[in-house]
Amino acid sequence: MIGFLLKKTFYDLWDNMFKIVILNLGFIACCAIPIFLPLLTGKFIESIILDTVIVALGILICSVYLAAASFSINVISDYGTFTFGDFLKSFKTAWPAGLVMGGFVFLVFIIVTIVFPFYLAMEPAIAGLALGAIIFWTTIFALLSFQYYFSVYSRLGGKIIKSFRKCMLISLDNTGFSFFLMIHNVIALIISIVLAFMFPGPVGILLYIDQALRLRLLKYDYLEANPEANRRKIPWDALLIEERERTGTRSFKNFIFPWKD
Repeated sequence: MIGFLLKKTFYDLWDNMFKIVILNLGFIACCAIPIFLPLLTGKFIESIILDTVIVALGILICSVYLAAASFSINVISDYGTFTFGDFLKSFKTAWPAGLVMGGFVFLVFIIVTIVFPFYLAMEPAIAGLALGAIIFWTTIFALLSFQYYFSVYSRLGGKIIKSFRKCMLISLDNTGFSFFLMIHNVIALIISIVLAFMFPGPVGILLYIDQALRLRLLKYDYLEANPEANRRKIPWDALLIEERERTGTRSFKNFIFPWKD
C-alpha cells in the first residue's frame, strides 16, 4: 500500500507541478507576515507582546491558506483536476478549520519555545524532566494525529471537534503508518527547503497526506463490509486493484515527453 501511495503521489505531483508551485508561492507570501513584520516593527517599537501577536496572526493566515489549499487539491487524489477559481472558493468553507489549526500550531510554538524549556530548567530536575517528558510525548501524539486534520475535515465532514476526534482514532488505529507519514513529511520538508519551498512544498505535503488518508479509508470500507475480518491482515492487493489500473505505469520518456506515448 505504501509503495502505491508513493507512486501515485509522485505521478500527481508531476502532473500538477505548475499549480502546486503557484500555490506554494502564495504560501511563501503568507509566511512573509510572521517573518518580516517583527523585523520592521522592531525598528520603531520593541515589544515582545507585539511580536507575539504578529507571529500568531501570521500563523493563522498561513493556516487558513493551507486549509483552502487542502480543500481544493483533494480532487487530485480522486483523479480529477482543480482550478485556481476552486481554490478561491475553498476559503469560504476552509477558514474555520484553518483558524482552529492555526491556534493549535501557535500553541505548539508556545510549548516548544517557552513551556518545554521552562520545565526542563525546573528544580528538582526529576520533576522537571517528568513534566517535560509528558509534554513532549503529548505533543508528538498531537502532531501524529492532527497531520490528518485538513484532509479528515474536508473528506469526512462534520464538526471541527469531531474531526479532531477522528484524527486521533485514525492515528491510534494506524500508529506505524502515522509515524511513517510524519517521517516522510519531514523528509519532504527538508527537500522543500532545498528547493525554496516551491516543490513539493507544503501544498505537495498536503496532497500526500490526503492521498494517504483516502487510501487508508479503503481499509474501513472493507472492515465495514466484512466485520469478521482480521483488521491486522487487510488485503491491500485486492483493495488497490482498481486504483492501480486507474493510475497505470509510466516510462521515463512519458514523464519528460508525455505527448510521444
